[in-house]
Amino acid sequence: MKHFKKLWAVLLAVSMVLTIQTTAFAADTGFSDVPADAWYAEAVEYVRDNGLMSGTSATTFAPQTTTSRAMLATILYRASGSPAVTVSAGFADVAANAYYTDAVNWAAANGIVSGYGNGRFGTNDPITREQIAAILWRYAGSPSADRGQDFADEREIASYAAEAVDWARANGIVSGKDGNRFDPHGNATRAQVAVILRNYMTMETPEVPEVPSEGGKTLVVYFSIPETTDPNNMTEEEANSTVVIDGEVLGNTQYMAYVIRDTLDADIFRIEPEKPYPTDHETLVDLAAEEQDENARPAILEQIEDLDEYDTIFIGYPIWWGDMPMILYSFFDVYDFSGKTIVPFSTHGGSSFAGTPGIIARLEPEADVLDGLTISRNRIQDAEQDIIDWVNGLNIQ
Repeated sequence: MKHFKKLWAVLLAVSMVLTIQTTAFAADTGFSDVPADAWYAEAVEYVRDNGLMSGTSATTFAPQTTTSRAMLATILYRASGSPAVTVSAGFADVAANAYYTDAVNWAAANGIVSGYGNGRFGTNDPITREQIAAILWRYAGSPSADRGQDFADEREIASYAAEAVDWARANGIVSGKDGNRFDPHGNATRAQVAVILRNYMTMETPEVPEVPSEGGKTLVVYFSIPETTDPNNMTEEEANSTVVIDGEVLGNTQYMAYVIRDTLDADIFRIEPEKPYPTDHETLVDLAAEEQDENARPAILEQIEDLDEYDTIFIGYPIWWGDMPMILYSFFDVYDFSGKTIVPFSTHGGSSFAGTPGIIARLEPEADVLDGLTISRNRIQDAEQDIIDWVNGLNIQ
């Protein structure tokens, strides 16, 4: 929920990044290129009156001008306090010292904005409607959303943006066009950005759900590949993305699980495969074929004997190939979580939650699946307080 607290800063940053000038307006004047009856007129007035966006001149707003991917990344980066960036995403089209360089690398590292998969980020490409929905959704923590009514062009929406579009529509952030079309590949113009910002700003922030505090305990379940890295012989990349406590190297998801356990004084259970997974990265990549087979169900070594004692269950996992590891599907096949509260958490290398809380909600329709927390492995070393604040914000006793 912390991302919603940053929302005001996000919106204030918009006017700094879109290369527009601040202009004073009399209360009874408008923009010559924004007709009073235009579908975006009220939104333009709202962002102007609240200091979120101003005109491109004293009398014009340029509603049809587009916003670039680099600009939107920079808005979010500056709104987050322009944190230090120590890693490069390696995009070929991101200059070394451009105004957007740190922002793009930060956004990529935190799974907020990704590239095209061919070494390009598309810095100057106009942001599309499905991209802006996905970016805001990831920045909000990838909350789960009901699918709701399909758009007429639903099949044209990319899989990575499908749940984000459902969330944006359900919350009134992004609406369709004529003929119930979403137009996912259409450019997001300044007019559309104004509408989206107004909708986002005036959206009711969901209340933090009260998790049951009587009659049951809390269990932290996690899956994490055992670490065999020698803490005294790590590469710089390993040192920057690894947690070492008392000489022990912890897996990233394992570390999150430990922090949650210690914060709540909860019980903990590690999901272990019957056939151990390889521990070195190169061999682990060989699991790609199995992990991309949606029907794969690796066997689990041990079972939870006393699940009925727990009302609240945190479930943690890394994101592999844009999904939960297949052993998590085995886990949900084994247990019935009806009437229980599930709190997902994950670590990722750039995919955020990849829609997995929504998948869990579909696998366990009788459970209450809360919005979870996902953290990039590139910032896991500095994430302890964020994890603690998030857990405490859930009001679990």
